[in-house]
Amino acid sequence: MAVYLLHEAASGYSLFQAHGIDEIGQNTEAVRNSVTDLNRFGKVVKIAAFSPFGSALDALNQCNAVSEGLMTDELRNFLELNLPKVKEGKKPKFSLGVAEPKIGSHIFEETKIPCQSNEFILELLRGVRFHFDRFISDLKLTDLDKAQLGLAHSYSRAKVKFNVNRVDNMVIQAIFLLDTLDKDVNTFSMRIREWYSWHFPELVKIVNDNYLYAKVAKYIENKSELSEDKIPGLTEILGDEDKAKEIVEAAKASMGQDLSVIDLINVEQFAQRVMDLAQYRKNLHEYLVNKMNDIAPNLASLIGEMVGARLISHAGSLTNLAKCPSSTLQILGAEKALFRALKTRGNTPKYGLIFHSSFIGRASAKNKGRMARYLANKCSIASRIDCFSETNTTVFGDKLREQVEERLDFYDKGIAPRKNVDMMKAAIESNKDDEKTDMDVEDGASAKKSSKKKKSKGDVEPMEEDKSAAKSTNGDASEEDMRTEKKKKKKEKRKSQENGENGIESEQNGTTKKKKSKSKDVNMSKLSAK
Repeated sequence: MAVYLLHEAASGYSLFQAHGIDEIGQNTEAVRNSVTDLNRFGKVVKIAAFSPFGSALDALNQCNAVSEGLMTDELRNFLELNLPKVKEGKKPKFSLGVAEPKIGSHIFEETKIPCQSNEFILELLRGVRFHFDRFISDLKLTDLDKAQLGLAHSYSRAKVKFNVNRVDNMVIQAIFLLDTLDKDVNTFSMRIREWYSWHFPELVKIVNDNYLYAKVAKYIENKSELSEDKIPGLTEILGDEDKAKEIVEAAKASMGQDLSVIDLINVEQFAQRVMDLAQYRKNLHEYLVNKMNDIAPNLASLIGEMVGARLISHAGSLTNLAKCPSSTLQILGAEKALFRALKTRGNTPKYGLIFHSSFIGRASAKNKGRMARYLANKCSIASRIDCFSETNTTVFGDKLREQVEERLDFYDKGIAPRKNVDMMKAAIESNKDDEKTDMDVEDGASAKKSSKKKKSKGDVEPMEEDKSAAKSTNGDASEEDMRTEKKKKKKEKRKSQENGENGIESEQNGTTKKKKSKSKDVNMSKLSAK
């Protein structure tokens, strides 16, 4: 049986025929040893046909089809032209060796060409790839490398198709930066407290918030210049008039030392930096909340934006989090404690990052583990919905949150919660209702726009009527003449059709009369003969 080999290169499709396989051996070890020797391999495998790709886009489309196990029209025409024809009812005397069994099965379904893919065929194709530039004389090795590199770039670029609004890497970077900013803002706030306390030590006890302390220190600057005129400004910053008066009174009897003008300027600039960092941290938190509502809305509505972002960050991506079972998600972030417990044969941890959720804190001490297990289960469902669903909705996350609330009531009061199947059905129905309402809103908006356009046209129509009044009065007679002419033409058409039908009928009657007369003549001739 003849064996053909299909090789999909970056430059085009090629077909090879294997002659006298006995020379290199039937087993894979013999083929593997003889593949590198071109003299032996070239005697056995020879090129039968080569079809280059027309362009880089054509090469990309063919590569995508082959990777998905689909046979394109170009590949089908190439195989049908260069392979022996398969006759119906007869067993073919050849087989086609392919690298992927998936595309081989598709070729067999469409063209009835028998395909095979095994270790022996794969070794032969490895030899074809190894000596491919030697088989085609006009093809240079550098051109082949360029074609492979260009196709690899375009193929990978086409495969990595991300939705810009759903790139979870932004959430990972934002949560890392948020943690870093928290540490930096706290460190700088302690530094400004310590620095300004040399000048005004009593302010630390009055103002506890770091951001407000930096703001007040920048506003006061020199305590010796602080008077009752600045009480409204301090009240606006602190939101409490009593504290503002207390600061003014403390400044009068302060035990701090005086600072030079240059020192006060440096303190003021550093306080401004701390305020800017705190404001940037606030803006970054808002950005993270909005990003989580775009990427993982159900997970965010279930467990919160911050905890959900930490879970995604620790897993590496939303896809990795969706692949995790609920038992892994439950202890995500407590890996050290888990392996330490396994090493010492102690109790394994009950929760990891999921502990920061408010549900765990609301549960009683004996139910914290059970609550963590249940919450991890719901988080796993929410992450999978967010990862693999195309619509961006929070319906499922809200329903899962209701389930967790009912589970808390069950632990505390014994009220039986609803089943997961019922909740998911309710979520799907509400999601459909939301889509219908969105469609109705869009239809209403389009109807309003069309009505506005009609109104605007109606406003213009009277002007047009006034302009065309003279034309209509002059052209009434001509319009009536046109109508009468149309009626006459219709009547003439009807008469002609009726006349045609009558003519056909008369012709038919004439033929019948002729037949009758002929039959009469025949009968008369018979009688005369008798």
